[in-house]
Amino acid sequence: MAMRFCILGSGSSGNSALIVTAGARVLIDAGFSARKLERLLAAHGESLERVDAVFLTHEHGDHAAGIEGLKRHPHIKLFANSATAKAVQEGLGHEPSWQIFETGSRFQFKDLEIRTFSVPHDARDPVGFHFAAGSGDDLFCPRRGLAWLTDLGHVPANVREHLRDSDVVVVEANHCPRLLEADPRRPWPLKQRISGRHGHLSNEAACELLASIASPRWRRVYFTHLSRDCNSPAAVEAAIARVRAGLSCEFSIVGAGEGTAFYDLA
Repeated sequence: MAMRFCILGSGSSGNSALIVTAGARVLIDAGFSARKLERLLAAHGESLERVDAVFLTHEHGDHAAGIEGLKRHPHIKLFANSATAKAVQEGLGHEPSWQIFETGSRFQFKDLEIRTFSVPHDARDPVGFHFAAGSGDDLFCPRRGLAWLTDLGHVPANVREHLRDSDVVVVEANHCPRLLEADPRRPWPLKQRISGRHGHLSNEAACELLASIASPRWRRVYFTHLSRDCNSPAAVEAAIARVRAGLSCEFSIVGAGEGTAFYDLA
């Protein structure tokens, strides 16, 4: 097994995912309280005691709310760029074991190779990640890659390149434009922020992105970070139907507040 992956929870109320390799267990974001993270991990037979590190995409609460509670687990390393680390640290009562990387860098953590790349979102210095593990020479542990792309208003050319050489792509499909426009609870400025170039991808934008760079290597695409009020799995499925002919991979739509079972990248 090169890599196992599951989404613990996704949506505006919290985001976190778990990657397991032969030598590492890491979380992507920690947008739930430490107590809830522990419950979510336990449902998969895991625990915070076994987690080695957290990789933060940015400082917003639905991605970083659990960092304060992780003070009870000082062995967990916290990877972030300097701007994100500074923003998160401002709200903490302790100093985690920060591991600072430069946006755009490539580095190794245990048996994971991590690539980072900048994404356009209204945060200090938000990033996406590409995680790879395994060996191209080992039939029993082939090299596999996973791209994590959430919280961005549009997709620059440099971001697209990180998706092509992945086996699994996780991309946000945050809102349906029609449902967002009709939503009575969100004021117009917030709607503009969500749909703007530093906001969130719509269902159509996510699907058009995938269709434009479709890779035969992709095995599964996860649509995540769905808005509870301004989106639905049915709306995402309708958007997928318009581009499905050019995509041969499997699709998983993760509803607001939901998680997934483990997926083995063997």
